[in-house]
Amino acid sequence: MNLAFIPSPSTGVIDLGPIPLRGYAFCIIIGVFVAVWFGNKRWVARGGRSGTVADIAVWAVPFGLVGGRLYHVITDYQLYFSEGENWVDAFKIWEGGLGIWGAIALGAVGAWIGCRRRGIPLPAWADALAPGIALAQAIGRWGNWFNQELYGKPTDLPWALKISEGPNRVAGTYHPTFLYESLWCVGVALLVIWADRRFKLGHGRVFALYVAAYCAGRAWIEYMRVDEAHHVLGLRLNVWTAIIVFVLAVTYIVISAKVRPGREEIVEPGATDTDAEGDADAKDSDAKDSDAKDSDVKDADAKDAGPGATADGTDAETKADAGSTDGTGDGETGDTEKDGAPEAAKKL
Repeated sequence: MNLAFIPSPSTGVIDLGPIPLRGYAFCIIIGVFVAVWFGNKRWVARGGRSGTVADIAVWAVPFGLVGGRLYHVITDYQLYFSEGENWVDAFKIWEGGLGIWGAIALGAVGAWIGCRRRGIPLPAWADALAPGIALAQAIGRWGNWFNQELYGKPTDLPWALKISEGPNRVAGTYHPTFLYESLWCVGVALLVIWADRRFKLGHGRVFALYVAAYCAGRAWIEYMRVDEAHHVLGLRLNVWTAIIVFVLAVTYIVISAKVRPGREEIVEPGATDTDAEGDADAKDSDAKDSDAKDSDVKDADAKDAGPGATADGTDAETKADAGSTDGTGDGETGDTEKDGAPEAAKKL
């Protein structure tokens, strides 16, 4: 008997009055916000404007959700279009079922449209967002825990996942493949951040590294899963997809490094010029404020010196006395000269 295991929630829905809060959708939403927030920080650090990542995400996220759902429905069509199944369930995205391969592929189309409208190179934007996408996947995988789906083979390990009886599942303890993939994605994000700082990757190579690292982990995690899936040459379809995408990503890194080495100096045209003009305006404003403060100090000194003071603080009466002395000598000398004039006339 296994005494240690990871429990599964009894329900994946919490009702907030008339509004159902679904754990799967909640994890997806949190993941998107984390990806945009972290991607924005990296974009600004690369020299872009704050808010650009979110503006392009408005295009990328809806495309990604549609692409992820399409991939799932196409590759698992028997769940929706076989006899006894209801095809309307294909639209119930809150019940789970998003293929990361379709989400990345169609999401890239949406991102391309957004980047084109802003005049921004798609590879640079993808490089900034790459580790954030990995973190979003790490968070999103917990949605599978809420839905009790995508678990692995039976096990009695202490970290086994306990699954309850339900539609298309048998009660027992299984490998928590959702947890394995979540932890792997966190590791991928850290790897990408480190490699980007260490080797100054650019021109889409950061994103390609994320894709390659994710595929390496997805291949062995997918191999452990026991949910129904199509097989090709004895391997699950998603394992083959991971292998092919891994090879393409590594090939891109090698060729791109030779054709376009280094990193983009400008990721968003006009962003650097705008920032420089803003700094110059701020400096001019500071200089004007300093001049105004100096003027206020002089005015204050003049007021403190008295009502007869001039701008340089010299008393007006003092200047008048000085002018009188320069012109006629002091007051007594002037009087003596005036009194001496009649005496001289008398002598004459």
